[in-house]
Amino acid sequence: MPIRRLPPETVNRIAAGEVVERPASAIKELVENALDAGATRIEVQADGGGLTRILIADDGHGMAADQLALAVERHATSKLEADDAGDVDLLRISTLGFRGEALPSIGSVARLTITSRPREGGDAHSITVEGGDQRPVAPAGFPGPHGARVEVRDLFYATPARLKFMKSERSEAMAISEEIKRQAMAHEGVAFTLDLDGKTTLRLPAEHPGDVGRLKRLAALLGRDFEANALLIDQSRDNVRLTGYAGLPTYSRGNAGHQYLFVNGRPVKDRLLQGALRGAYADFLARDRHPAAVLFLEIDPLYVDVNVHPAKAEVRFRDPALVRGLIVGALRHALAAAGHRASTTVAADALAGFRPHSGVGPGPAYSPSSPSAQGWSGWQGWAAPASANAQIIPGLNDRSARVEYGSGDNEDLRYRIGENSTTPESYTEDLRDYPLGAARAQLHGTYIVAQTRDGLVVVDQHAAHERLVYERMKVQMARGSVTRQALLTPEVVELDPAEAERVSARADELAELGLIVEPFGAGAVLVRETPALLGDTDVQGLIRDIADDLAEHGAALALSERLGEVCGTMACHGSVRAGRVLSAPEMNALLREMEATPHSGQCNHGRPTYVELKLADLEKLFGRR
Repeated sequence: MPIRRLPPETVNRIAAGEVVERPASAIKELVENALDAGATRIEVQADGGGLTRILIADDGHGMAADQLALAVERHATSKLEADDAGDVDLLRISTLGFRGEALPSIGSVARLTITSRPREGGDAHSITVEGGDQRPVAPAGFPGPHGARVEVRDLFYATPARLKFMKSERSEAMAISEEIKRQAMAHEGVAFTLDLDGKTTLRLPAEHPGDVGRLKRLAALLGRDFEANALLIDQSRDNVRLTGYAGLPTYSRGNAGHQYLFVNGRPVKDRLLQGALRGAYADFLARDRHPAAVLFLEIDPLYVDVNVHPAKAEVRFRDPALVRGLIVGALRHALAAAGHRASTTVAADALAGFRPHSGVGPGPAYSPSSPSAQGWSGWQGWAAPASANAQIIPGLNDRSARVEYGSGDNEDLRYRIGENSTTPESYTEDLRDYPLGAARAQLHGTYIVAQTRDGLVVVDQHAAHERLVYERMKVQMARGSVTRQALLTPEVVELDPAEAERVSARADELAELGLIVEPFGAGAVLVRETPALLGDTDVQGLIRDIADDLAEHGAALALSERLGEVCGTMACHGSVRAGRVLSAPEMNALLREMEATPHSGQCNHGRPTYVELKLADLEKLFGRR
């Protein structure tokens, strides 16, 4: 078969398939054009999932009549300029668009009308392109002093096969909404309005440029919970700057849908950036949890290639290690600065778990419609069964089981977990003034209840101490000085021969963690020393867990790359177990150490180590507010 040149219309439609994948893709290109034109207000309308009609209106600098015809020609753009030698520099792209493909691509598969009035003055004009057929430029009406209105009707009518691959109108509308949200995040100084099928679904006023305005815009898009649990990120390295907000580990999500990444104001989906984000939270989240973050990378255009894909959704960095290191370092610095802070949603979830008391026995439920004039205490809408009223509540007159000495507000801070202690003889400070308050009780041998000035705190003692041990191990490992303790009698751990070989092969790396092992026959290892931080630990269980970790991640992966996970395994074995009874000084020592230790608000798997309930929330539960 001989080689033939394709007709220009066919070439345009093929190219349009790369640029305009779905209605949201067309809207992305048109909104980026408006932003490049200096728009401060962008209105988007979409009907039928964007397949029936799309309208983008902006107040940018607009186009003159002689520019409209050029705008719909392929590879014609105002965003690239040749130098004196006629060369165009594609290495310094400072605009969102630059390829000159969006408008002609849309015009080749839809009915496109562009109406514009230039900022410099003059009459408004319009041009229409239907399925690649261009109409002459003609005068037209325009509602504003300057800007552009781009209307797209019957998207993909010229390529019916593409219509068969479109999803439902609802799915396409959701994709459009998500695209507008991304653009609005990156440009807080621009007002956005989105109407879907005649209904306004998004109305965002322009915010003041900067961190405050950006956070306000993000709160409007992601919710107030994100605003309350976001950490400010602002770090620079070698002329590369990372800004934005990242959520606390306890504000994690079940998928990566709340991760938004931008490079020089351009929304991107980049594996390097996503991997760096995941790596920064590796110490704090389980594998099935994902952090919430909105990050903005500002880098010299010379060091990033945005001309990788026609849709410009992917980028390539000249120094990916620098970018990854900046992201991981900046996020970990912000997480460390957050200290023991946990997300506000932890308390909200706890309060949501409370329900009105269902009453005693088989009687009617406690569900008053309104309080009496005397308040809740005088409400007679619910009467307990007579048997319950007559019953004497066991233990009512017994001495309180609360952990209190004297006034109950002062304990000896010199006490540390694992040491012997006697009842303090002198009290000099009120522990309720500390962030995590004063220990009052231990419930079920697992949970510590502490009182603060304005509420109460419930601590999971095992999860909290696991994080403390883990952080200490990381510090010692970074210093290269993990303290070891020799076992009085070396312990033999029997394993599968393959497991024993894997553990023995990593003996040198385990020694960095303070664990001294050596081969002991074909199916066993001998443990001589363990990290001192673990105290009296279950050596058998520890070695088996480490063997499982090595088997899961493969023998080819160096253990030094995942020392954090091995530290986590060790910390779990060395922490205060659930069920262990703690004295008041031990509990208070644990609270004080949590306050002084970064990341103590969550365990090694991202679960909260404590829940704080404010007094106002408790009063609402009991109808006092």
